Amino acid sequence: YLKLLSTTVLGLPVLRQRCPQASGLECLAPLVRSAEETPDPIPTTIKGTIPPWINGSFLRNGPGKFEFGTDRYTHWFDGMAMMHRFHIREGNVTYSSRFLRSDSFVENSEKNRIVVSEFGTLAMPDPCKNIFARFLSRFQTPKPTDNANVNFVKYKGDYYVSTETNYMRRVNPQSLETKEKVDWSQYIAVNSASAHPHYDRDGSTYNMGNSYSRSGFFYNIIRVPPPEEKAAMEDSADLSGAKVICSIPAADPRKPSYFHSFVMSENYIVFVEQPIKIDLLKFMLYKIQGKSFSKVMTWEPQHATIFHLVNRHTGKKSEVKYYTGPMFTLHQINAFEDSGFLVMDMCCGDDGELIGEFTLENLRRNSGEEIDEFYNSLCRNLPRRYVLPLTVDEQTPADENLITLHNCKATARMTKPGEVYMTHEELHNDELLQFGGLEFPQINYGQFNGRPYRYFYSCGFGHVFSDSLLKMDVHTKELKAWRYPGLYPSEPVFVASPKATEEDDGVVLSVIITPREEKSTFLLVLDAKTFSELGRAEVPVNIPYGTHGVFNEMG
Repeated sequence: YLKLLSTTVLGLPVLRQRCPQASGLECLAPLVRSAEETPDPIPTTIKGTIPPWINGSFLRNGPGKFEFGTDRYTHWFDGMAMMHRFHIREGNVTYSSRFLRSDSFVENSEKNRIVVSEFGTLAMPDPCKNIFARFLSRFQTPKPTDNANVNFVKYKGDYYVSTETNYMRRVNPQSLETKEKVDWSQYIAVNSASAHPHYDRDGSTYNMGNSYSRSGFFYNIIRVPPPEEKAAMEDSADLSGAKVICSIPAADPRKPSYFHSFVMSENYIVFVEQPIKIDLLKFMLYKIQGKSFSKVMTWEPQHATIFHLVNRHTGKKSEVKYYTGPMFTLHQINAFEDSGFLVMDMCCGDDGELIGEFTLENLRRNSGEEIDEFYNSLCRNLPRRYVLPLTVDEQTPADENLITLHNCKATARMTKPGEVYMTHEELHNDELLQFGGLEFPQINYGQFNGRPYRYFYSCGFGHVFSDSLLKMDVHTKELKAWRYPGLYPSEPVFVASPKATEEDDGVVLSVIITPREEKSTFLLVLDAKTFSELGRAEVPVNIPYGTHGVFNEMG
């Protein structure tokens, strides 16, 4: 059944949709257990056809080890980073994997226990210390982890793996060898950076990072310039020239917002300040109290969601306050400018509590009622479109819809001078609800990021982990789907064909895993246009459910 929840937010009515309730879901525990690495490439068994024009490596990242000795991690985000590589050439595929040799991984391995705190797991004091030393260790500032298990990112032509602290690790995308640790704060004044940068066509990279000091808490837009020819010849990390182009003060400096990504079009960046709050007082006290970082994040729906609009060429922030009701977003789909408006598509939910809920205990619940109850308690994210009017001034009429784009259901109204309240358009029809909503959106990024587009690819969430692959037409809201019982796909990545003439000329890659059978993983290749299967590359390994990936095209 479908629940339609009508609420009032900021004095304005909001209609909230919920997906059907599930029953009889299977246990996913095998998808969140430690795996073994495969450092030397092994062959795969090809079924169907892998297009011979695909030439490169599909790189994936995610948690891969969940314990050291008798110590166990609490949260899925805490698992040690494991990198995977499916190398595709002339219709053949090989597979390899390695654990990231982060300081966290090395120190934990040497001590055979968890000695570095992660998002949901607090490292306990060394049992070999005396009682007084163990007590004092609670007052030491916890060092950020370099367990970069979220994404592969690229700066100045080099690949790094990234999480959401100030540390990244440079890696070799061919061998998956771990290289040097890179500290953002050695280059610019930020305390952390996201794992979802955006790439400009001139070779520069944009990202968002936090900073806090006596003057307050700021969200910073970072630009890393393209590589210089001389620097490209050197085998070392290089973030030189990185600079903060805009600093946005937090609405509440004591409780800044959590963010995972941001919006970028050809001329603008939008930072979404959402009501998932980080309590800085709790953050400073959390080790003394014996609490993990996940415990300092709170969902506070009494606050609005604010869209901060910044010209990414000048760094100038708009003085207009664009805002909407409380909502939660992890991943953006795309954004583009059209006739004086900025169109922003993103995956959104109405409940930001879910991040802390992905504990390993919850993910390993038994089949049936236990896992059903957990899944049905989660907010399912759905695609939405918000539209910002770029020209708002003294002449702008109050209390009338400013959006004049054809066939657009999103609205924007100036509620008082300099303030614009926005409502979204649902970027889907009812058919999507049967797939449990969607997340992990991807587009033909190279050609259409920041530009008008038609298609995006994503995962459907009919279970706690994704159980389908979806292709959405944002013009018609029609869906194409790939879904089979017991198979759980990774985030889909689009690879354009060499002679592409249309947006969806190419393939979609996804790694498929199953809890039903040991070592039954395969790389799936779909025709992006028809969404039909072209081929698969089967590999006899277990891969835990992961996070994000990229395609590294070879020359």
